Amino acid sequence: MLLSLKIENIAIIESAEIEFDSGLNVLTGETGAGKSIIIDSINAILGERTSRELIRRGAEQARVSAVFADINLAVNTKLLEYDIETQADGSLLLQRSISIDGRSTCRINGAPATVTMLKNLGGCLINIHGQHDNQALLSPEGHYVFVDSVAENGALLDTYKVAYANLRTLEKELAANSTDEAEKSRRLDLLNYQIKELESAGLSIGEQEELTTRRNLYQNSGNIIIRLQEAYDTLNGTEEGSGARQQLDFSATCLDTAAAYYAELEKAAEMIRGMSFDIDEYVLQIRDTIETLDYNPAELEQIEERLDAIYRLSRKYGNTEEEMIAFLDQAIDEKNRIAFSDERRQELLGEISAAKKQVESLASTLSEGRRKAGTRFAKHIKAELDFLDMPAVTFVVDQSLVPFGANGADKIEFLISANVGELPKPLAKIASGGELSRIMLAIKNVLSVKDDVGTLIFDEVDAGVSGRAAQKVAMKLRQVSKGRQVVCVTHLAQIAAQADNHLRISKSVHDDKTFTKVEKLNTEGRKNELARIIGGLSVTELQLKSAEEMLIQANNLNG
Repeated sequence: MLLSLKIENIAIIESAEIEFDSGLNVLTGETGAGKSIIIDSINAILGERTSRELIRRGAEQARVSAVFADINLAVNTKLLEYDIETQADGSLLLQRSISIDGRSTCRINGAPATVTMLKNLGGCLINIHGQHDNQALLSPEGHYVFVDSVAENGALLDTYKVAYANLRTLEKELAANSTDEAEKSRRLDLLNYQIKELESAGLSIGEQEELTTRRNLYQNSGNIIIRLQEAYDTLNGTEEGSGARQQLDFSATCLDTAAAYYAELEKAAEMIRGMSFDIDEYVLQIRDTIETLDYNPAELEQIEERLDAIYRLSRKYGNTEEEMIAFLDQAIDEKNRIAFSDERRQELLGEISAAKKQVESLASTLSEGRRKAGTRFAKHIKAELDFLDMPAVTFVVDQSLVPFGANGADKIEFLISANVGELPKPLAKIASGGELSRIMLAIKNVLSVKDDVGTLIFDEVDAGVSGRAAQKVAMKLRQVSKGRQVVCVTHLAQIAAQADNHLRISKSVHDDKTFTKVEKLNTEGRKNELARIIGGLSVTELQLKSAEEMLIQANNLNG
């Protein structure tokens, strides 16, 4: 059950703390006051996609947090899976912040979390029904989902999808394997040429880089040798004069002589002699390098030819040695597949036959389960619609066989007959907005028996409904709220009158900024709000009296 919701800097809501009760919670207010923003905030805390446009103008970050109580086994199981400790009082705290740069930060019971983790928990906590769900009813492609929920086909459908995907993979491989002989011959000729060219090249990873380095070294070897020789002469000396090493040796000898009279100079002499030894090593290294650079021009020519060959190959097979070697491996694999294609084709035919049998068996089991569930589903929906002031409506789950697809071999479509004596027709063709709202409410109520979600949220379930039908919808929501928490955004006084907890959403403008306020109404406040809903701009004594009577009637009806 949702206990509280805290919203900061989301759209026109600067700050709001909303407390919910068990039973029926109703949100009312003028159009544009911010009711939909509260639903958006709940969606955000449940891990749904958000954007930085949700952040209030002038703010750097939006935040929303929610506290839940009486959490179910599914939620506790996921907390264990995520290695997140439960709260001492058994409640659950979800938090999410959205930054202006689009990034989200999430926490569950104070522990760092991901949006996906919030979404997974959200599906176990709240079920939201919005007006878009009514539109989904108009698309028969999704009707099977409702029937599968009643049939509890989730695991079976997952198994079927895996089997069907395997069948499609095998069929695609067979199609690729069924090219004509002339095409196979042409392809083999090309592959043999490519394989021979790449294998004869003997490519190795890093070779091009190494050769390029050596080429640059050899091309500049003249200047390098001159500089190395100058360094060698400076350190080692020439016939014309001594070098740094000899100068250091002489300095050390001078210090040794002086040390006979001033002992502290011995350490300096020793250090200088060490420097001389180091220079000896550098001199040898420079000499060896000079000898190494004394290359044969033919070697540079060989390097140029090899680099040119690698470049020509790279234009056809990949920019790097890794890519060209990978191309070779793929070409060899394809050649082997073609070479053994006849044998593989026979194997594929056998595998496809077995895969088809598995798919057919699973699809048959799915169809039978859907047929039985569809009958039960239609019966339950009919009972709900009778209560919702639609006794003349006939609701039919039409099921027909179609070629195998990703979701089975059934086409499932909901049909209704709005009047006695008329044949059932697709919802999209004859259902009005009010009828769609009540049918979806009936479906949600039937399906809610199958889950353990503690909170149902209805965003304007009253669309297109008025009069007696509105009263019936209100009574149904009240009935549902006896088994679990219900939160309902409504424009109908009949629904608002049934509330256990009535929240009014209003907005005001101060200093060119819009602010939204959420207020829990007492009895007098509820009467005034119902009168406003009934009367619109001006509220009369008669409307206040009607509102009071509605509240009394609701209290008497609910005991």
